[in-house]
Amino acid sequence: MLTQPWINLKKAIEKGNAKRLVSLIEKISVSERARAFSRLDPETIRAMFLLLPSEYAGDLLEELPDEQAADLVELLPSRDAFEIVDSLSTTDQADILADMEDDKAEAILGEMSSEDAQKAREILQYPEDSAGGLMQTDYISFPEDSTIGEVLDDLQGNASTYSDFQTQYIYLTTLDGSLAGVIRLRDLIFSPRITRVRDLKIKDPLSVPVDMILDDMVQIFEDHKFLGLPVVDGAQKLVGVVRRKNILEAYDDKNTDTYLKASGIVGGEELRSMPLRERSKRRLSWLSINIILNIIAASVIAFFQETLSEVIALAVFLPIISDMSGCSGNQAVAVSIRELTLGLVKPHELGRVLLKELGVGLINGLILGLLLGAAAWLWKGNVLFGLVVGGALAVNTIVAVSLGGLIPLFLQRSGKDPALASGPILTTVTDMCGFLLALGFATMSLSYLN
Repeated sequence: MLTQPWINLKKAIEKGNAKRLVSLIEKISVSERARAFSRLDPETIRAMFLLLPSEYAGDLLEELPDEQAADLVELLPSRDAFEIVDSLSTTDQADILADMEDDKAEAILGEMSSEDAQKAREILQYPEDSAGGLMQTDYISFPEDSTIGEVLDDLQGNASTYSDFQTQYIYLTTLDGSLAGVIRLRDLIFSPRITRVRDLKIKDPLSVPVDMILDDMVQIFEDHKFLGLPVVDGAQKLVGVVRRKNILEAYDDKNTDTYLKASGIVGGEELRSMPLRERSKRRLSWLSINIILNIIAASVIAFFQETLSEVIALAVFLPIISDMSGCSGNQAVAVSIRELTLGLVKPHELGRVLLKELGVGLINGLILGLLLGAAAWLWKGNVLFGLVVGGALAVNTIVAVSLGGLIPLFLQRSGKDPALASGPILTTVTDMCGFLLALGFATMSLSYLN
């Protein structure tokens, strides 16, 4: 088994060999495909999806995280992107379109039939973690006065269409489209053809309102063993179906997103296949605010600076250096844990992770170091003091980001839980390094700081 399957993928793409490409992809396990695709550059990814048949490309997108899938689709011309997205279910379409830039999403919607575009827009108008945002609009329903024979004839005549609907129940509606009941497939099959479906329906079925939040739906599925539930609007009209699998996946994504945000990854999802500038921007948007808050908090200590000597003034910045470096490191920890969870990185890929994190660490360390160094300089009027403080933060940020990316991999290799142990280990190391760097730089410059 190849440990770097993306190398052969790239060769097949460069040769334009679609048959060979599909064969190689099929040899890669589903859990490894996202990792393999993330190793290809954007132009190669674009060429790959243009080579693949639309439906097959759509199947591959369903296996990827939504944001990674959206990034891949954005690389394609709108017509080719449409053909791939059009092969997906309405829910998967909406998930990908929601993560795309507005103009590119609109270009794809413009290529869709008016009916399909309307379904996608309907889902997009609801919050992502609501019943409306998570529902499938592909379901099977019939008027409740239909006969068993009419329903069976329709099912057989549209078998190719309905086969993708993951049908467990047939939904029955009144003349105005309101949910009237459900009927089990086995009752449908074993009943006389002249029987009206309303005579076999389960009355007052459990349903969820279109604006029900994710947490409430999770609770319902925990209390009941249903594989899916109908979704109704304010007038009790049937508008879709939510499935247990989609709800549990959404709940897992929400927990992951919460963890990433708590770690300072603004925007939630970040993968190292994203452009360096975008990754740095996502992290800096939170870190830049955090450094200002830390400077404000440290000003309380500075209130007593008249009683301290020049070197003791450095103590004001020690907690800032350690805390900011810890925040940078925790962001790297969060991304490593996420990529380990998705299978996009393996515990032995220390070199790749280190190189990726060094890029972010250098940029963010320089910017944060300049911000804090400038604050120290303006406060004390001593340029060298600002260099000591800013330099300590810059170097410690690089150390923290590098360690933050690597520690989860080391812990995973040793059988430990990265999510539980990475934070405390990183905090301890960054505190020690931060104090050592700041005090070490100050000691070397002591004669110029007094």
